[in-house]
Amino acid sequence: MASDSDDSLPPQGRFTRLRKLAGLSMQVGTDVLKSSAKRLTGGTPELLSKNAAEKLVSTLGELKGAAMKLGQALSMDPDLLTPEVRQVLARLQNQAPAMSHDMVSRVVREELGCPPEEAFREFSREPLAAASLGQVHRAVLADGRAVAVKVQYPGIAESLTHDMENLGLVVKTMSKASRLMDGSAYFQEFRDELLLELDYRREAELARGFAKSVARLEDLHVPGVIDGHSAGRVLTMELLEGLTLKDWVTKESSNEERFRVSRQLIRATYGPFFGAGEIHADPHPGNFMVMPDGRLGLLDFGSIKRFSPRFVDANRRMFQQSLKLEPFDVLRLSLEVGFTVEIPGDEAADLIREVLHIAGRPMRTTPYDYTSCEIPRDMRNHFTRNAARFLKIKPPPEAVMFFRSTGGLAQNLRLIGARGDFRGVFLEMAELLG
Repeated sequence: MASDSDDSLPPQGRFTRLRKLAGLSMQVGTDVLKSSAKRLTGGTPELLSKNAAEKLVSTLGELKGAAMKLGQALSMDPDLLTPEVRQVLARLQNQAPAMSHDMVSRVVREELGCPPEEAFREFSREPLAAASLGQVHRAVLADGRAVAVKVQYPGIAESLTHDMENLGLVVKTMSKASRLMDGSAYFQEFRDELLLELDYRREAELARGFAKSVARLEDLHVPGVIDGHSAGRVLTMELLEGLTLKDWVTKESSNEERFRVSRQLIRATYGPFFGAGEIHADPHPGNFMVMPDGRLGLLDFGSIKRFSPRFVDANRRMFQQSLKLEPFDVLRLSLEVGFTVEIPGDEAADLIREVLHIAGRPMRTTPYDYTSCEIPRDMRNHFTRNAARFLKIKPPPEAVMFFRSTGGLAQNLRLIGARGDFRGVFLEMAELLG
């Protein structure tokens, strides 16, 4: 239950937030050192203990903003954490500490002109979900329609800006140390996209556009926006019933059901990208809803990324060429995507070709079993072995959000763990492209 004091709001002040993160780093660092010692003595290492994970959830959930988004990403990696620890961190996906009802009322009144009890026939005091930038309440409109009302945390814009200033300082320091480590363009892309999520009017527009992008994929559903009850910091949308993917994966489901949902996730990622040049770039399991009628509901549209035609077209052709299972000029297509290469072309081509080979296993092998998927591990090892050379192969800044989405898709598919004809699913996507 949310507290009725200002303590329920995320801490503000750049140095206050930095101090809390620094303290957390020391606590978690001790766990990592213990894990390393355990590895040296032949024991089974764990990156984090359950106790350290609880500390992460407590601190990052309190901070919200970019810090909490980092925790959400960490909770999705099956190679770094045990299932027990991932389950603890998964609470960051939609179960952060909630703000008080008084604060919720204040924001709704400021944005809609009246308190929630007047704006809606019914308005739940307890949130359905509380995430990084705002929390969601169930409500009922005057005409009886059930809706989800997302209310932004007061002060979160300042908190998010401070997080970006702190992170930007790290990026700037690394960039000065070495030109090869200059990640300023990628940081700027991430920063700009994240700050745009604060504008709920923009999110409403993106949700309407994304609904059009998935319209021909009838097994997917984007909830409708209720314009008269939405503003800059309040967003009201159709309420979807069902289980979030985070909760659904904990239930006993047949392989047929798991394959169906996996197929829907692939369609939800690549369908809008290839068809309309946009992608859902915040793919944690709390943002997908497995609905009772068999459709997959999509949630949270603040991070929809729209790409340049050049980026989409070159990726489309690379996707189609990969499905043909024939050699193709991977370096030429990578350059068309927007990559810059500072090592010999043949060397770069071999490195990129191996990336596509690892990532493309489900596109080649039938059936493919995600329960034994080693793509993330092998990809991480490939980058680690060739780190110095990969620093000289630089993707365009807009690729940051593309990799965030497709990397999250791979982790979600492994989390579901279905076995089936995934090559056939990718071929379906190719057919949609004509």
